[in-house]
Amino acid sequence: MKKIIFIFVIALGFMNYKSSAQSYNSAPREKFGPTINLGAGVGYYGYLGAPAPAVMLNVELDIARNITLAPFIGFYTYSNDYYWGDPHYPYRNYAYREVVVPLGIKGAYYFDQLLHASDRWDFYAAASVGISIHQVSWDNGYYGDRNVINGPSPLYGTAHIGSRLHITPKFGIYLDLSTGISTFGLSFKL
Repeated sequence: MKKIIFIFVIALGFMNYKSSAQSYNSAPREKFGPTINLGAGVGYYGYLGAPAPAVMLNVELDIARNITLAPFIGFYTYSNDYYWGDPHYPYRNYAYREVVVPLGIKGAYYFDQLLHASDRWDFYAAASVGISIHQVSWDNGYYGDRNVINGPSPLYGTAHIGSRLHITPKFGIYLDLSTGISTFGLSFKL
């Protein structure tokens, strides 16, 4: 009797697996793009332990089932003081400001089918690669070393996980947690 129950359970498992695989392949393809995402948040890519306010804009485009590519541009800035002086210049705090503009492409894989998410939700993991345009400016009168130690690299690479809630079919909000710039923002489906 145990053998019959065991074989019956295994047979049911195979039938369930086959039907779920067929429904996955025949399921209508969800479109994630074209979508414009605009967010604000915190950038902490390459800084000396200080997060900075940031904005990020990308345009997601479908390239395959559950996969998008999104060209992006971001902006964040950071300022700090540096105490400096010599016999010819008075000792005082001199301020400097760093501005970083990352440009690149973000590739995302959506887990909606795997997680059986409703049509209102999207869940993804992603990676971004690109370059960072980096500028440092100092107060007038500062003539010391102008190199900021441990500033960001000109190469930009980050990992992401995120989610989007569709409030309407054309509008939503999203949260993107990243190793570079984490943002909360608005999504507009075109």
